[in-house]
Amino acid sequence: MDSSQESPTSKANEPEEEVDIHREELEKPPVEKPVETIPEDQLKEDAAKRSKKQPMVTRIVRALRKEKKDFAELVINSEPLETRVALLRNGVLEKFEVERQGDDRMVGTIYKGKIQNLEPGLKAAFVDIGEPKNAFLHYWDILPAANDNTIEIVRDNKNKEKDGKGGEKQPEKITVKDIPKKYPVGSEIVVQVTKATIGSKGPRTTTNIALPGRFIVLMPFSGQCGISRKIADKGERGRLKKILRDLTIPEGMGVIMRTAGEGKKARYFVRDLHLLLRKWEEIQEKIASSKKPVCLYREPDLVERTVRDFLTEDIDRVIIDDPEDHQRMLGLVGQISSRSKAKIAIFKENIPIFERFNVERQIEQTFMRKVPLPSGGEIVIEETEALVSVDVNTGGHKGGSKDGKDFIVRANLEAAAEVARQIRLRNIGGLIIIDFIDMKQKRDRNAVYQKMRQEMSRDAAKSHVLPISQLGLLQMSRQRHKESHSSGIYTSCPYCSGRGIVKSARSISVEIQRRIVSVSRHSRSSGASEEPLFLRILLHPVNLERLRAEDEAHLIELEKSYNVNLSFRADPSYHVENFKILDGKTGRELR
Repeated sequence: MDSSQESPTSKANEPEEEVDIHREELEKPPVEKPVETIPEDQLKEDAAKRSKKQPMVTRIVRALRKEKKDFAELVINSEPLETRVALLRNGVLEKFEVERQGDDRMVGTIYKGKIQNLEPGLKAAFVDIGEPKNAFLHYWDILPAANDNTIEIVRDNKNKEKDGKGGEKQPEKITVKDIPKKYPVGSEIVVQVTKATIGSKGPRTTTNIALPGRFIVLMPFSGQCGISRKIADKGERGRLKKILRDLTIPEGMGVIMRTAGEGKKARYFVRDLHLLLRKWEEIQEKIASSKKPVCLYREPDLVERTVRDFLTEDIDRVIIDDPEDHQRMLGLVGQISSRSKAKIAIFKENIPIFERFNVERQIEQTFMRKVPLPSGGEIVIEETEALVSVDVNTGGHKGGSKDGKDFIVRANLEAAAEVARQIRLRNIGGLIIIDFIDMKQKRDRNAVYQKMRQEMSRDAAKSHVLPISQLGLLQMSRQRHKESHSSGIYTSCPYCSGRGIVKSARSISVEIQRRIVSVSRHSRSSGASEEPLFLRILLHPVNLERLRAEDEAHLIELEKSYNVNLSFRADPSYHVENFKILDGKTGRELR
């Protein structure tokens, strides 16, 4: 059936007037409906009801330990074209991940590449990895990684070569100056992607390979073993250090214990290490067998990454709506912790899972330009290519004069918490500038700054927050591995080319009149006859309306001054900024 033809029944049943109304509505952009925010108290109340449905054993253990923690849930919506994972704490959306069919999952991917060229000015190499764009490899990312202040080094497992006298040979120290000689053009190199392709930039890579497991991270070329500093308990840190020292790790390799390993027995780390070593052996076999640039290892899909990275002791429940992914998840969790399988449930209700848990409405709010604050203020988020700007406004606050100062501080503290949350949800990275409401007292500015640092410390991505400047601006940066969620959902407007604005009718009127003068003068200067010049202007109806109304007198004056006859043809299909001036006799475009 030809899709361009309507069926007879649809024409007979639908009145012509109604069809015309639909056509008018469809010719216009869709009206953006305001998102109704759900009160946080209601979200927490619903979550509290769900928490009471946990197994009796779990609740008894919590009561005996006198644990007062947030009720954390992972809600997974698995569809043919898209998989979405939402982390809820007491019903409030804390983290949101989305993966679409066809996404390359480039971050974390390991390639065998070939040095294509060296740029001494940039201090970088460009590596052919078999992808459309060459990878960017900074010289500093070729050198052995410097000690990370988020990791406490416990054990040195570097290669210990013997010198001629029977002592240990000191490892060769490589500097930036040595890299062009050590890695000339054409040499083979193994790299891992740390930042995906963003815009016109190719992926950023490093030679400091890291293979993440459930409880540990294996670094085949590092030789340093340590523990995440996020594990705060001293007794637990001591226990984990002992386990780390006892692990049988091949010489020259390093291991980092992740926060997920907190409270786990030694056998979990041993099993995780064996799985990662087996994976590294497979990668080495591919390195030896392939002579061309090739992908050696690719990060798993979102469901598997959720099991590896998110399903910790902190998570109380996981609920997923796809039976196949549910079974796959049970199998993956069973390899790690059979006890955790009890947390995973299949969602069988008829209502969509994200609607059932009020996730859909919270996600819609993350793509709004304006986000309301509980006290009546609001934040306005604008993403640009260079940076992200966040403006904090008083919004619709209607408090009295007495609470003015307290409201400003309260609104800024609320804004700091909400901005940190929105940054996580939108996956915003790079440079971020926040314009808080002006505060005169230094202690108030410090309070907001400390609140921002505290909220950002909960983020897995690395960030650096600076104190509020004299201009009232807070500058911060956040590690960016890939494009923000909005860039994956939205594309640049084909009408305004992503500017978000178009020229006004007055501006176009000025341009049309200026072009008429230019065309008339050029025509007279080229020796044309003194007969009237006939010009036909094609334009958008909005601009014609302007010329007929406010600018009619100017057009009459132009016709008299330059001896031209003007005719206009308007068509709504023309771009509002576009117009053409034609020769009325020949139809040729005049410039």
